Amino acid sequence: MPQVMEFKLPDLGEGLTEAEIVRWLVAVGDVVAIDQPVVEVETAKAMVEVPCPYGGVVTARFGEEGEELPVGAPLITVAVGVQSAPEAGTAPQDEAEGSGNAPRPLIGYGSDHSRPARRRRVRPVTAAVSAPVAAPAPVAPAPAAPAAPVAAAVPAGPVPVISPLVRKLAKDGGVDLRALHGSGPEGLILRADVEAALAALTAPAPAPAVAPAAVAAQGERIPLKGLRGAVAEKLSRSRREIPDATCWVDADATELMAARAAMNAVGGPKISVLALLARICTAALAKYPELNSTVDLAAKEIVRLPSVHLGFAAQTERGLVVPVVRDAQNRNPESLSAEFARLTELARAGKLAPADLTGGTFTLNNYGVFGVDGSTPIINHPEAAMLGVGRIIDKPWVHQGQLAVRKVVQLSLTFDHRVCDGGTAGGFLRYVADCVESPAVLLRSL
Repeated sequence: MPQVMEFKLPDLGEGLTEAEIVRWLVAVGDVVAIDQPVVEVETAKAMVEVPCPYGGVVTARFGEEGEELPVGAPLITVAVGVQSAPEAGTAPQDEAEGSGNAPRPLIGYGSDHSRPARRRRVRPVTAAVSAPVAAPAPVAPAPAAPAAPVAAAVPAGPVPVISPLVRKLAKDGGVDLRALHGSGPEGLILRADVEAALAALTAPAPAPAVAPAAVAAQGERIPLKGLRGAVAEKLSRSRREIPDATCWVDADATELMAARAAMNAVGGPKISVLALLARICTAALAKYPELNSTVDLAAKEIVRLPSVHLGFAAQTERGLVVPVVRDAQNRNPESLSAEFARLTELARAGKLAPADLTGGTFTLNNYGVFGVDGSTPIINHPEAAMLGVGRIIDKPWVHQGQLAVRKVVQLSLTFDHRVCDGGTAGGFLRYVADCVESPAVLLRSL
């Protein structure tokens, strides 16, 4: 007989404890291969396709699209070794006789976005499974297991089935599911429906009717969760723990822009301004390693880090994310340009892995792309500093004793005052400005 295996939401790393189901890639009855992605989830850091370690036929799914599940909650069950629906009166070959799809350890969660989800529908395999699985009730079970009816307003057809988590929430709160009309597809009862019913049960006596204009004046409520919630927590922690200070300087970037134009004129991959600034940063951090460090509060120690893992701010539809370029100190401007472009493309597509968004030691924030000159950024905890770069624009500037129009940029450095004093921070920023004004200065450190 085939063995029915339950696959749970795995630990996706980096301390993440929950994920939201964005899109199911398989349905009940589909045949899946070992390590085939079965669901796309969104964590506080990235969108991730989760592969299943078992091969066989999907017998149940748990959780609706848009529902948040904790790590360890059931995702799907798979009849291992079943390649298609059995013919009438037959049963699948026993696994011990050589099914070829015995369970094996999960390989990992790096997303291969070039591989499309494979779906092949077969007839239900209920008859092929002789023993029930000790698992919560599925979201979309076989028709032989109907759920409790919903309100009469639900359209005719199969009775919507709610997830085990929603069913438990309703039971614990004393909510009669038969009295609810689900807001999901085809009247499906979602967690939000049960939560609304619970709120109604515990609400105080009704207040006088409020005019629509007054309701609108209360404003829209947006849940502080997912990426936005993670960013909010990180920024708040930075403000709580880090005594930061900021210094800034205006620099003449005319020579830097001319050097970039000369580099790009000789052919080959284009060099970005961000890549040149990143190369300047890594050279400056080599001179002032205090700023490539972190503070260990438990040990009461400053930890200077050997490698520069350079974060850079990227604005996406999901919000602000900070991808990390590993070992930036070992990269030249061409390599940095290519890596910035690759990570930015993944960020905008929502395909960054959690590992691409963690482990930074210093952040470069180019807010000039938003058309602003200056800022006092919040340090990306647990780092010790962040360099901000404003827009590069034509301004009047004294050059070689004469007033001239030059390309000017404002540079700002926010730093953790625990790791260094103003002299070190000022020295770092002045070195960066000198390299911007005269790129030849950088040649001494190459």
